[in-house]
Amino acid sequence: MNIKHSLLLLVIIIAGMNLPAMGQIVTSEKSEAQIADSIRAELDSRPYFSLYKDTYFVGGTVLGGKPTIHNSDVKFQISFQQRLTKSVLPWHSYLYLFYTQKAMWNVLELSLPFHDLNFNPGIGISRFIILKNRLVGKATLMVEHESNGKDGIASRSWNKISLAAEAYISPQLMAHAKFWIPIIDGEYNKDILKYSGISQAGFQAISNDNKWVLDMTMVKRQGWNLNFNTIVQLGYRINNNSNQFIMLQYYNGYGETMLDYNQYHSRIRFGLLIRPKFFSDF
Repeated sequence: MNIKHSLLLLVIIIAGMNLPAMGQIVTSEKSEAQIADSIRAELDSRPYFSLYKDTYFVGGTVLGGKPTIHNSDVKFQISFQQRLTKSVLPWHSYLYLFYTQKAMWNVLELSLPFHDLNFNPGIGISRFIILKNRLVGKATLMVEHESNGKDGIASRSWNKISLAAEAYISPQLMAHAKFWIPIIDGEYNKDILKYSGISQAGFQAISNDNKWVLDMTMVKRQGWNLNFNTIVQLGYRINNNSNQFIMLQYYNGYGETMLDYNQYHSRIRFGLLIRPKFFSDF
């Protein structure tokens, strides 16, 4: 075998090895792009109107004290979002309208009065993050308002420019964080940051059989010391095809409502939770 034949044989052997050819690299890149597009197409096909934060209806009383008709109540929250666009905005982002309403209902008092109603509308842009062929998170920049709709000395209100982020660590675990720039326009809640906080972080975990859901959120109050408002929720799915859970909720700290933002509460409540099919927002 001469040198020419030897070189030809060497080329044939190298060509037969498992080395990535240029065509294979291009195909792989196209495949990743196609997978990302298919994930966005799935997100685009979801209903425009959907749940946002947890919706719940729970009742309970003070923890570590004597229950009375004044510190025992029903608390409920309704929360939804309306997607206004598909992923046609820059960076494949979406425009949303958000709305959350929370109520404290003194059902044991005469005439069953509502102690406080809190209204929290907002508008924002969300971008889902896709890496290595999977959905790994979401980032949202929003402008939101929160107030209790009262007048006089009972009036409470503030505005926030918020940046929220979620990391989908696995199908059973999500971590979340939110930071905001406050714009306080309420005359009677100028010190609200000392109680209702400047940021929050937490997690939501779902059991492997999708029966149990556990989430914890810690809201950092203003200041350098370790002062937090803590919310813990444990839910058990009523049946496999339902998004309804029996829930136990624990709240410890300040800022549970706008009216009583500067009053300390430690309360345990039990009731019904309705949450999104995917992870909740916080």
